Amino acid sequence: MIASEVRTLNFYIGGKPLVSESGKYSDVFDPSTGRVIARTPLCTAAEVNQAIESAARAFPGWADTPAIKRVQVLYRFRELIDKHLDELTLSVCTENGKVWDEAQGDVLKAREAVELACGIPSLMMGESMMDASQGYDTTLYREPLGVFAGIAPFNFPAMIPMGWMMPLCIATGNTLVLKAATMTPMTSMRMLELLYEAGLPEGVVNLVTCSRREAEILLTHPAVKGITFVGSTSVGLHVYSTAAAHGKRVQALCEAKNHALVLEDAPLERTARGIINAAYGCAGERCMALPVVAVQESIADDLVALLVKFARERKIGPAYDKTSELGPLVTEGHRKFVTDWIAKGVEEGAELILDGRGVVVPGYEGGFYLGPTIFDHVKPGMSCGEQEIFGPVLCVKRVKDFEHGLEVINANPFANGAVIFTQSGHYARNFAKRVHGGMVGINVGIPVPVGMFPFSGHKQSFFGDLHTLGKDGVRFYTESKCVTATWFDEAELKKEKIDTWDGVLQR
Repeated sequence: MIASEVRTLNFYIGGKPLVSESGKYSDVFDPSTGRVIARTPLCTAAEVNQAIESAARAFPGWADTPAIKRVQVLYRFRELIDKHLDELTLSVCTENGKVWDEAQGDVLKAREAVELACGIPSLMMGESMMDASQGYDTTLYREPLGVFAGIAPFNFPAMIPMGWMMPLCIATGNTLVLKAATMTPMTSMRMLELLYEAGLPEGVVNLVTCSRREAEILLTHPAVKGITFVGSTSVGLHVYSTAAAHGKRVQALCEAKNHALVLEDAPLERTARGIINAAYGCAGERCMALPVVAVQESIADDLVALLVKFARERKIGPAYDKTSELGPLVTEGHRKFVTDWIAKGVEEGAELILDGRGVVVPGYEGGFYLGPTIFDHVKPGMSCGEQEIFGPVLCVKRVKDFEHGLEVINANPFANGAVIFTQSGHYARNFAKRVHGGMVGINVGIPVPVGMFPFSGHKQSFFGDLHTLGKDGVRFYTESKCVTATWFDEAELKKEKIDTWDGVLQR
């Protein structure tokens, strides 16, 4: 499929598409062809404020809607995702460049989060105790806070905005202003249309696309109670510090440089295939990619040979060709960013044993393609092995043994995920206990847990207190209220002196 018509997109207030008064637009590309397929508005400050005000107006009525009624909308939305699965998958392929299976997984992970949120009538239940103090009963309720803002990245147009950010937020009774990524806004917009088709009341979710200057309003506006952000560490730290200084809750999910430790007892061929899948899936444009392998020296040559062999076998092609195994990067600018990192790795002295630069796909010569790239003998201090590249580039570090490998991994400032490939239960358990990664894989290359568990990055991969999804997500979007009650009997009514602690301290 090659898009020919350039669409002019809208922003959404109260579920209604609106034309921005800015007159400024950002191009959306089909990465497989390099062609512009849409223009998304760069909303004005007034329009961002309008979206916040719409969400604030909708909050009281939505918060007062019983949880069991709120999730009826999400049940219907889930059915619409299934009904439009191929359409949404194609949308992700077309604007982002993920190949078909990866793009479908992007949509299905959003659906998974919707299914989690459908359990809110149980997940949001509080706690209670009769006679917490003699004659006094205490009940804890979980309540929504108000307007939240979600600032989404380009790399998962379905899963992050409409999975990580939207479902738990609105299921718990909050309202949302979503800033979709200007590079990949179309899937979010289409899913928002389906959400309103499912019966969402006006204003509960609003969507804008804008520059960073206008997005700053979301961090400081007094009506916004919390921010969920996914993106670079430098911006995430700014989001965290700015929003927190304005009294807001923050989840800032940031960069990563996930490492795998491969021990000499690992089954080499299966391990190599797992690494290739984890390193080059989604063209490496994911914070749970596996861009570094720390391999025990005794098997390093054999593993590297297999990695090169399997990497060369990846079929590079347009995202919407179902036989493609590696699609393009999202924009020409991002491809240049990654190729500059490859040049830097060569400059730093890493051994480039597979160079993916200069790949051309016949019939799609304008696409933003970059083939699998592998560096060997990456040493400490080489930034290509320490910083996030966010592309199909794999770095191999050779280590003496388990302890050396663990030391190399834990020295990294990022700690989203970490993986070990081994058949040893002893080393696997030690690794799980001692490694810094917030999500750990044992013979699992992409250890992203299913939605009932949190996406739990550590160190400079996350700023905040409560992670996205799982029970953390429910807590992030709610606050506790404790109600303590007693009822006066005849003896109590006749008391002339009341205890200093009003009966809530057991003496």
